[in-house]
Amino acid sequence: MLAEIGFVDIQIGPPYDTFGEARGEKKARLFAVYGHTFMARKPRSP
Repeated sequence: MLAEIGFVDIQIGPPYDTFGEARGEKKARLFAVYGHTFMARKPRSP
């Protein structure tokens, strides 16, 4: 999706727990929901 809108040099970080001790933690565990950090850049227009 990021590449489709023009981003390049896309990097995706490892999964991390975003629901620890949150109200929806049990459901997040049930569906293996994790957060990921994304880093990318959009080239300058000429």
